Amino acid sequence: MSKSKERYGLLIDYEYCTNCHSCEVACKKELGLEPGQYGIKVLEEGPRQNPDGSWELNYIPVPTSLCDLCAKRVQEGRKPTCVHHCQSGAVYYGTLEELAEKAAEKPRMVLFSK
Repeated sequence: MSKSKERYGLLIDYEYCTNCHSCEVACKKELGLEPGQYGIKVLEEGPRQNPDGSWELNYIPVPTSLCDLCAKRVQEGRKPTCVHHCQSGAVYYGTLEELAEKAAEKPRMVLFSK
């Protein structure tokens, strides 16, 4: 597949998201978003008790319709700002093919495409 036809996206490994909100803050600044607007928003899922008695709490960064995968930054050869600023390295950028391969390596990952 030629570069021009490849589709790109974000792969989010929510096992490692620490809820630091760095992706949210960096994105808001990069896109110049108003208060209450997000290009990516960290959602909290849980806490909930599993049948085995253990507890689960997940933080899941979710790109919104305002996310443009930092088209300007990427055009300049840089990573999207959420990827660059993620302190835990939980957000990856690449072709959908590359990201799908990486996602197959382990559970608790979500793939976002634009």
